[in-house]
Amino acid sequence: MTQIIDGKQIAAELRARVQARATELRQRQGLVAGLAVVLVGEDPASHLYVDSKSQAAAEVGIRAFDHRLPSTTSTTELCRLVESLNANPEVHGILVQLPLPREVDERKVLDRVSFEKDVDGFHPLNVGKLAVGQDALVPCTPLGSLILIRHVVPELAGLRALVIGRSNIVGKPMAQLLLREHCTVTIAHSRTRDLPALCAQSDIVVAALGKPRAVRGQWLKPGSVVVDVGINRVPQETGKSRVVGDVDFESARGRAGYITPVPGGVGPMTIACLLLNTLNAAIRANAPDAGAQLPPF
Repeated sequence: MTQIIDGKQIAAELRARVQARATELRQRQGLVAGLAVVLVGEDPASHLYVDSKSQAAAEVGIRAFDHRLPSTTSTTELCRLVESLNANPEVHGILVQLPLPREVDERKVLDRVSFEKDVDGFHPLNVGKLAVGQDALVPCTPLGSLILIRHVVPELAGLRALVIGRSNIVGKPMAQLLLREHCTVTIAHSRTRDLPALCAQSDIVVAALGKPRAVRGQWLKPGSVVVDVGINRVPQETGKSRVVGDVDFESARGRAGYITPVPGGVGPMTIACLLLNTLNAAIRANAPDAGAQLPPF
């Protein structure tokens, strides 16, 4: 029987741990972790995301610094703001909400964020540190996905893991994290041949390809752990739309051992891991007085 991995509950547990440690740091040495969120433009979805992140930060005792800029903001102006946040000792994490307007050089802006405050884990130095197994700020969605997997299968060494998707944000760092757990990892993508055969061999499947219900239940190895990173809005006969994942949930739930739902699976973990990264960035910046970092598991 397939068990549903409750991302909301596991995220709530992680947020409670972050809140407890943040309270301890504030009471013991007056340290308050600070998260700066930069939003450019008027995209409604981006505003909603930023509001939820700022609210989540406040709830666990992290100070939120919101910077909302018009869509006419230039690359130079945005880089200048990022550099000022890099220099601000009260800011320990910087998140530039994507997507940016087309006129802005996204890569140039992201590279200006100090790797020590890069709570998204996108800076080349953090990417490189993850690749060679050093301590680094890790992208939030892959880290959250690993926490979900470890929640149901604590020991991953020797398991076969398939990551479907090779993006810099999810696929590649997800593969690195699973390698760090001593899995045997395969990365599949749009040119992979015979994806069903790879799924059938895999104890863990992480789907992050951006295509609704692309992974069929009959492809899966019975009893496997399936983490669905996809967020796809599909139309319904009623004229409304609904959000579905990259895995066909209904066919998969009778075959997988564990599966994340969409919504309610990986999504809540992404924000919880953003808070974890911000707290740990503050601890790093104040080491050794702040003590050890808060582990993800």
